[in-house]
Amino acid sequence: MRALVIDRPGTPEELHLVDLPLPVPVLDELLVRVIAAGVNPIDAKTRSGKGVSAAITGYPVVLGNDFSGVVVRSPYEGFSLQPGDEVYGMARVPRTAGTYAEYVAVTALSVARKPARLSHVEAAALPVAALTAWGMVVDMAEAKPGQRMLVHAGSGGVGHLAVQFAKSFGVHVTATGSTGSLDFLRELGADEVIDYTTTRFEEQVHDLDAVIDLIGNVYDNTGSRSLSVIRQGGILVNAPTGSWPTMAEEAAAAGIRATGYKVSSDARTLEGISALMDSGAARVHIDRVFALAEGAAAHHLVEAGHTRGKIVLRVTD
Repeated sequence: MRALVIDRPGTPEELHLVDLPLPVPVLDELLVRVIAAGVNPIDAKTRSGKGVSAAITGYPVVLGNDFSGVVVRSPYEGFSLQPGDEVYGMARVPRTAGTYAEYVAVTALSVARKPARLSHVEAAALPVAALTAWGMVVDMAEAKPGQRMLVHAGSGGVGHLAVQFAKSFGVHVTATGSTGSLDFLRELGADEVIDYTTTRFEEQVHDLDAVIDLIGNVYDNTGSRSLSVIRQGGILVNAPTGSWPTMAEEAAAAGIRATGYKVSSDARTLEGISALMDSGAARVHIDRVFALAEGAAAHHLVEAGHTRGKIVLRVTD
């Protein structure tokens, strides 16, 4: 099979195509022909020597966690997903080989039927971002009707899904974004939008139940400033890892609950996300689609940090 790999940490140009043996599924794993693979910031961080690169035990490494494709081999005859079924899900790089390849072996616990109304490209954009957004908004912030929530970076891969998931639970959502993204945020359902380039969000909102912090302190101390807009008893949920090293201490000093979040690959949650997508209550936005051989260009775009929605690699037809 063709696969996009790195032989060592480095720049996006380290990504190159090679031929590798097909993966061999074991126990509950399915063998899936990958049609499209999502590109996430964690992929770029790992490629550069950060992210989860410390767990890499040998090279070459196939990156990529998101996929959408077709089942080639099922764990057993009576399993609910059989050859020919269209599925999507999440791999666990570097514990397993990634999805920047024509085939992937993945545990059944991380695979669900593809949303019927979505293309493979759209479905491949979902798993990591949607599971992260769901975990932050629903599991951690406990979204419910009447709640008031602020979503930072609301037009990004995780953010644009977090806005929609919160709205589907009846939450009043305020979202921050750049000038050019404000109309997009309104289209997603945000009740209020704040242009972070011209307005200090802490001057516009206060006494919030929750903040979904997708920036941390990597830009303008966004995380630290967010503590002042949360009511007592509210919560701040932060990602990505390492974006705000002093979060716990600052939150404790302010008397605010705060937690980081790391994505969990869960088929049942994916099934719930599929239902939202198929009902039309949420959608995924694709910024750009690249061929597998153009992985370096996709990583450069992700690292630039100004994408709207998601970037996807088209792996096979």
